[in-house]
Amino acid sequence: MLFHPSSEHIPFDASLSYFVGIFDIYDREETKGKALARFNPNENRDRETLILEYCLDPFNKLSYRHRYKLIENLLDALNTESFNFHSFFEDDPESYSKMAWDETEIADPRGFFADIYRLANEVWKEDLQKASLEDQSTW
Repeated sequence: MLFHPSSEHIPFDASLSYFVGIFDIYDREETKGKALARFNPNENRDRETLILEYCLDPFNKLSYRHRYKLIENLLDALNTESFNFHSFFEDDPESYSKMAWDETEIADPRGFFADIYRLANEVWKEDLQKASLEDQSTW
């Protein structure tokens, strides 16, 4: 079983929120919120910068196996026509969550995640290749 990167006991949940949870600015609106406000997630150049600098494991905490599982889940979601990508940008006041851009500000959430998939396959190419050669059932 694949465990969370910082635990030997918590199973790894390869949720797509790993990619965009970094945009949660709750209680950091004046710092992180202002830094992210200079980007337009609907503009291609800004979106690519956001993905490369924030979404693709900026703190290098994920192993090649974690990255593989995330991409595998992302591909499954992208292949599901009715998948709700909007939900990953929704604020949740009950869990003290406020996204830098809410679901109404992202013109194409599916396209945002498709760009994450494309760029992750470029940036993580070696890690994904390495993991694909292993028997994932042994993780």
